[in-house]
Amino acid sequence: MGNTLEAIHLLEKTLQNLLSNYEFLKKENTILLQNNQVLQQQLLEKEQILITQKKEFDLLKIAKTIEGSSSNTKDTKLKINSLIKEIDKCIIQLQE
Repeated sequence: MGNTLEAIHLLEKTLQNLLSNYEFLKKENTILLQNNQVLQQQLLEKEQILITQKKEFDLLKIAKTIEGSSSNTKDTKLKINSLIKEIDKCIIQLQE
């Protein structure tokens, strides 16, 4: 009988430890999920900043080319052509 009682107490302690670990891991998981959301938001913001800076860089390259720099003239012409195509598409859509 004493062995059975000891086994039950051991089982209760083990269950309490498991429940304690479960609660701890549950809280830790919640914190990690919140941190993940914050980091995802920061990543999106950084990507938006990167996109904006790339656009600014491209505009700067075009401005430098128009200014008289002989390098990157091909890139500028290609960019102007793509802009003209986009404008033409917009005009066609407006006419419909």
